[in-house]
Amino acid sequence: MTVVRLLIMGSESDRLLFMTTTVDFLEMQAFIAVVTEGSFTAAAERLETDKARVSRIVRRMEEKLGARLLNRSTRHLSVTEVGRDYFERASSILAAAEAAESAVAQRTQEPKGRLKITAGAEFGTMRVDAWIAAFLHKWPKVTVEAEYTNRLVDIIHEGVDVAIRIGPLQDSELSARRLGELTYGLYASPEYLRGAARVLTVEDLKRHDLIMHAPRGRPGWTLVNGEATEKVWQAPRCALNNTVAAMNLALSGLGIVQLPRYMAERHLAEGGLAIVLPDWARIPVPVHAVFASTRYMDPKVRGFVDLCRDRFTSDVEGLE
Repeated sequence: MTVVRLLIMGSESDRLLFMTTTVDFLEMQAFIAVVTEGSFTAAAERLETDKARVSRIVRRMEEKLGARLLNRSTRHLSVTEVGRDYFERASSILAAAEAAESAVAQRTQEPKGRLKITAGAEFGTMRVDAWIAAFLHKWPKVTVEAEYTNRLVDIIHEGVDVAIRIGPLQDSELSARRLGELTYGLYASPEYLRGAARVLTVEDLKRHDLIMHAPRGRPGWTLVNGEATEKVWQAPRCALNNTVAAMNLALSGLGIVQLPRYMAERHLAEGGLAIVLPDWARIPVPVHAVFASTRYMDPKVRGFVDLCRDRFTSDVEGLE
């Protein structure tokens, strides 16, 4: 039995305003079935019980509520004004209860089945790989199909469960959870810096070889330092469409490169790279897990998105 508060409106029930009563959800279900099906017989069939029991349940409800919910005759059944209002509110209450149970079930059910994932090629191989491995170790009934690509995947039409996307999101009907953001820095190998002019200001970059990630359009950097902004538009020594390749050329001593900090951190610790102009870098870039807009997430989708958020914090933000 569950105590619920019902606000019953109508000329016949002014005395019932803000009435508190004890109502069994099974009683609500029986009454809703009668109204929906249009008869006690059809309601009994729907509820897999007998007509007499359904009739007794509705009669007991009317006695407890002190109001007639149905007008009965030998040939016709109709809902009173009070009964219609009760029906609408009871339907909402049952829908909310079912939604609550469904939400709990989604959270407690063990993830299983195929999980299809997409991510950018570089971030996928350098970070998402480890997240997938951790997820599969945790949930042995899940299988994963992953596509690492830099094209914008249509996750609805291509049947993708989760897409890890870097950068501002386009307007869409998809749902997304922010995992965090990537921050950047300027780096060069100690070998390069030993043979080059000192870099004390952004203006000094004009005298240096630059390695730029330029997947499309004119290569260039927009660097910020607090409220200050500087643009670097000079032609680079190397322009590439792959950040890992740009990093490798910088490790070879060919110039200054801009990299996500998580990508450069290991080489910085090992002495392969040194930071240049530590106060200047591009604006941080958001990272999201994107998935189909559904009211309740599949357990494997929810589990993977939750893991991504936790691991992003430790793997990426923890390095900066």
